[in-house]
Amino acid sequence: MGPERQWLAPYSWEFVVAQNAVLYAAKNAMHKPTSDGYETTRTLWEKWHNESIDLPQAVDICRRCHRLAPFCFYNGNTFTAIIRDVISGLDLKLERQIILRSLAGHIVAGVATDEEVTALKEFCLTLR
Repeated sequence: MGPERQWLAPYSWEFVVAQNAVLYAAKNAMHKPTSDGYETTRTLWEKWHNESIDLPQAVDICRRCHRLAPFCFYNGNTFTAIIRDVISGLDLKLERQIILRSLAGHIVAGVATDEEVTALKEFCLTLR
C-alpha cells in the first residue's frame, strides 16, 4: 500500500501525551490517563511508532490507539491530529491532501465506511 516509511516516528509517546494535554488545556479540563487503556496503548504505540510501515497501517495504528482510549477525553482528536499531520507532510496537491486527510480522519475516528477504507488503500497505492 504505497511506500513503507517510519510514518509515526516523529511522534513519541511523550508527544502523544503532550498532544492530548494541549486538547485538555484548550477546554479547561483535567488531563488524565485511563486505568484500562493507557499502558496498553503506550505499549502498542511504542512497538510501532518507529517501524517502517505503509500509510494504511499507520492510520490503523492510530485507529486502534483511539479505540483503546488511553486518556479520559479527546482520544479521537489526539490520534486524528497526528495522522493528519503525517499526511500534511506529504508532497501532494492540496485537493489530494484534503481527501486523504478526510479519509484517514474518518478511519481513525471509527466512522469510516468500508468504501472509505478501500478508497484510502487505493489512494495510497498512488503514493511514491
